[in-house]
Amino acid sequence: MMKKSMLKRLVLAAVVAGSFAAWQPASEAAVQVNPVVGMPADFIKGADVSMIPEMEKYGAKFYDVDGTQMDCLQVLKNHGVNWIRLRIWNDPSKGQGGGGNTDEAKALEMTKRAKALGLKVLIDFHYSDWWADPAKQYKPYAWEGHSKEQLVQDVYDYTAKVVKDFNEAGLTPDMIQVGNEIKNGMIWPEGRFPGENNSQELAKMVGAGLKAVHDNDPGHRIQTMIHLPDGGSNDVYQDFFNTLILKNGVNDFDIIGMSYYPFWHGTMQQLQQNMDDVSKRYNKDVIVVETAFGYTNQNFDDMKNPYGEAAERIGGYRSTVQGQATGLRDLMEHVVAVPDHRGTGIFYWEPEWYAVPGAGWKTGEGDEWDNLTMFDDKGKALESMKVWSEVSNPKAKTVKATVKEIDNLTAEGGAGAPIELPDKTRVTFSDDHAENLAITWDNAKPVFDKTGVYTVKGVVKDAGNKLVTCKVTVIKKVNLVQNPAFESVKLDGWTITGDKQAVDCVSKAGDALGQGAMHYWAANAFHFTAQQSFTGLKDGKYTVSVMTQGGGGQKLAQLFVIGDKGQKLTADIKDQGWNKWITTTIKDVVVKDGKATIGVDMDANAGNWGSFDNFEFYLQE
Repeated sequence: MMKKSMLKRLVLAAVVAGSFAAWQPASEAAVQVNPVVGMPADFIKGADVSMIPEMEKYGAKFYDVDGTQMDCLQVLKNHGVNWIRLRIWNDPSKGQGGGGNTDEAKALEMTKRAKALGLKVLIDFHYSDWWADPAKQYKPYAWEGHSKEQLVQDVYDYTAKVVKDFNEAGLTPDMIQVGNEIKNGMIWPEGRFPGENNSQELAKMVGAGLKAVHDNDPGHRIQTMIHLPDGGSNDVYQDFFNTLILKNGVNDFDIIGMSYYPFWHGTMQQLQQNMDDVSKRYNKDVIVVETAFGYTNQNFDDMKNPYGEAAERIGGYRSTVQGQATGLRDLMEHVVAVPDHRGTGIFYWEPEWYAVPGAGWKTGEGDEWDNLTMFDDKGKALESMKVWSEVSNPKAKTVKATVKEIDNLTAEGGAGAPIELPDKTRVTFSDDHAENLAITWDNAKPVFDKTGVYTVKGVVKDAGNKLVTCKVTVIKKVNLVQNPAFESVKLDGWTITGDKQAVDCVSKAGDALGQGAMHYWAANAFHFTAQQSFTGLKDGKYTVSVMTQGGGGQKLAQLFVIGDKGQKLTADIKDQGWNKWITTTIKDVVVKDGKATIGVDMDANAGNWGSFDNFEFYLQE
């Protein structure tokens, strides 16, 4: 559960009308899936199932919806999945382990199993001994100390070897992606993006990987892909592909692959705009090559999951089997809608990865993904699995979604001061998609002279004038920070100095506690200060605090406050990893002249990243 302070000026914690237990999904729940008009017969309905060998090693079993035990791939095929995706790490024994230890041998074996069932295969080269993603692109151990020229040759030689091995086994892949989520480059530091000379080193590496595929594919049977994250961010894609294609001439690939997780990567409308633009701008097909939707907020092991209540709110689909099916169906509809039939498919990331002791994301740790799977915690396929076939079923019934539930709200403020109520609330529809709709309050800025709990009523006009209430808790202590939790996903109220380009506001589960957070990252070393100043304060002692998460490793990361006589007090911020939120606090700050300034100072190395959220500054009683 997200930590909420009683001292925040406004808490947008929603209390769902009715029983919370009603939202706990059952794997047997019936689902309704509307067909997608115009879906091509060859539309890719794929799944990344790289964890299967490791799961089976530790005893995992899989069952179809009717309870019949069978091969996981067979279950997927039964419901309409027609492709699988498999990642390859160069030498997992030299990495940190876990994540399936997905080497070439496992990919070959899984490809053999898949092709025996008539499934097509996408091979995902990470060019690392462990996970490669925007936050880390670790160089393979065997390539350490190699020159830039050698690294380019390494990419060619390794890619060519793997393709030859697959060809000789009669298991030629149907698609290959060169690099995994490479918006920040690959094989760091030489291949980091952006880089020197218009990122020529990265372009050479990517070009070498593509050439290795083409040189060993005389029949042009293998489609090639370049894959980035942040599917809803068109600027990321234009920046990267303008550099790769227009400035470096690397254009001999077929597909732009996108990761799109709705709780991390923006709205589906933003995804649509990006797919429409890049497919036309670069004359490429587009595939959402990674996605997932939660079917529950429950966690089935001791490993913290990135998906939960906060992610559910951001993603726009309820954490139910129906919500999962609806989200996946809606995503496929958006891909099909890309002009000129350039949206060719999607891949669900690790739908089979339910919690199995031993099959963790990292050696000695558990499964972060167990509530985003399409199998329940015992390995039984969820009813949402029918989405793969029903989207293409011309006889399937189309049902219009109706209003099902409206969230009532809570807010908090100080006695005698106007309390600004939230202007929207979550409305859940019968297909378990959710929309944030505007509220018309009886009194949008109520003032209460005494402490206590009050109720304000309003209506949601776009939901048929349905009633909504806000329970307002009035307290003595008041958080003085403007825009303390970034719920509008803006930096309003904050003054940023230094390397401003390294700081932005994000709305991503794990990077934000609620709807938004102040986030920082840059490819090069950077420094900045984010602060707010106050005047007219009462004399007394104050407390300032902030919640943070991040990778750590900065030269300086401090919370500060400037109080009486300009005295600056600081507290070091010691982050412990992604989505591991900690609170840093400075107490007993003396204010006598009515003025104070609070904020954070950052002096960071290239690639340092993290978030600030839930700032507080208040007068102690």
